[in-house]
Amino acid sequence: MSSTGECFDIGRATRQALHEFERRQQTFAKEHDISLDEIDHINDSSLLKNFDTNCGSNREAGNGALMRLAPVPLFFYRDPEKAVHYSGESCRITHGNEKAYDACRYYGALIAAAVRGESKEALMSPEFYDKHRQWFGKEPLHDDVEVVAKGSYRKMGGYDDGIRGKGYIVAALEAALWAFWADENSFEKGALLAVNLGDDADTTATIYGQLAGACYGYNALPKNWVHQVYAKRFIEYLSKWIVHEGDSFSKSIP
Repeated sequence: MSSTGECFDIGRATRQALHEFERRQQTFAKEHDISLDEIDHINDSSLLKNFDTNCGSNREAGNGALMRLAPVPLFFYRDPEKAVHYSGESCRITHGNEKAYDACRYYGALIAAAVRGESKEALMSPEFYDKHRQWFGKEPLHDDVEVVAKGSYRKMGGYDDGIRGKGYIVAALEAALWAFWADENSFEKGALLAVNLGDDADTTATIYGQLAGACYGYNALPKNWVHQVYAKRFIEYLSKWIVHEGDSFSKSIP
């Protein structure tokens, strides 16, 4: 969905992954004598397991996977282990690096915990990862991501103390968490803190907004900002649909 009706400012890693997906799709269709239109409607699991959707290079550790994360934990939050697992899997579609995978798993855990009603104090605790370790299964977080989880973002000076809203996913994670930590429980202040770091400002703010929105709730959003959002009603309906479908999914699992 784009406010112009066309894609713009796409990240390099995402663009390359989409081209790779298209290449694999065409190859798959040819090998199995299926039209491209039919591929979108395949429900044969024996066929689908032969199609690898993880099109991201293991060298890619950009912030693109983190900025689009929220729908995954919003869908799976009732089962935190699934929320964490699929937050990581959603990353691999376009970004295959281990740091990107683990940054998404950790942030997915935070968003799921927020939606489940955990306090901001609990979310910001350096012990959050240890206290929720069972959510992460047998795979520990990458050391660089764990440093952030343990509180590397707690820097009063912000930018002056080295916080940067860069394209590198670990730096972006740290910057968004710094804004959340320093926002004095104000979504507006936190978003402005994130944007004013500069560099990849819109993405840093988007990452911040996912967790802050989950924690503070819809009514905490600045009303004058909400009124300016493109396709506002569609986004609201889509959000409710994700929650509804997630609820139906959770009830369908024995």
